[in-house]
Amino acid sequence: MFGKMRKVYGGFFRAGAQGAMAYRLNFMGFFIGESLYCFVMYFMWKAVFMASGESTFMGFTLVDMTMYVFLSNIVGFFTGTDSTRALAEEIRDGNIIMRMIKPVNVDLSLLANEVGNNVVYFAFIFAPVMLGVEIYRYCALGYVAFDIVSFLIFILSMILSYILSFYLNLIFGYLAFWLMNIWGFDILKGSIIKFFSGAMIPLAFFPGIVRDIFELLPFASMVYKPTMIYMGKISGVNILVALGEQIIWILVFYGIAKLLWHFAQKRLAVQGG
Repeated sequence: MFGKMRKVYGGFFRAGAQGAMAYRLNFMGFFIGESLYCFVMYFMWKAVFMASGESTFMGFTLVDMTMYVFLSNIVGFFTGTDSTRALAEEIRDGNIIMRMIKPVNVDLSLLANEVGNNVVYFAFIFAPVMLGVEIYRYCALGYVAFDIVSFLIFILSMILSYILSFYLNLIFGYLAFWLMNIWGFDILKGSIIKFFSGAMIPLAFFPGIVRDIFELLPFASMVYKPTMIYMGKISGVNILVALGEQIIWILVFYGIAKLLWHFAQKRLAVQGG
């Protein structure tokens, strides 16, 4: 079974990896921009700590906050997906037909292509950033705080986060069957995810009942929870709860995506053709 899937979707995977290598300068420009954003956020939070005159702010030390800024950004980067835009474009120009007539699963072919991209980015970006975070933590704390078990659970949580994000974005992409142009919805979706996922502000900073509600939403499982697992702020049985929530939301969005795809195939109309 695995060998058959590798044969069928291996081409999409290789195409994604080759695409990542072909547009290296574009990617590096984006990465530099994201890095500058992290440093701006670092200095902003440093100013907040200095103004408060306290060593901790809402349960976070400056070291914690610095790690959160860089970790949440790298998690958001690697769990982010372009499936909404890619699928919407194929629906609008009619190229979706080429996927539909092939003996492949549409969502798995898109997923394989994106995974090919991310494997390249993982090798060149993820490892250096994580090494830099750990070097910073060692210099700040004076001891090695890296824990291999937490790291492996973090990787698992990040994989689940990516799958969750992929199917959520796929749902928005399928809306193009009805709306044709979903540019505005895509912008709105990105803003909602960035805020409610904890990518901008840790959800722990919100008041009790608001925080509890935000943590139950699927967006918290995309960035906030994987990051907090790595930092050790989610531990013990709460890790299993967090992973379980990610799996539940994956199943929910997978089901919605399949339902939309069932109805969407009957409404295919190519704009301008």
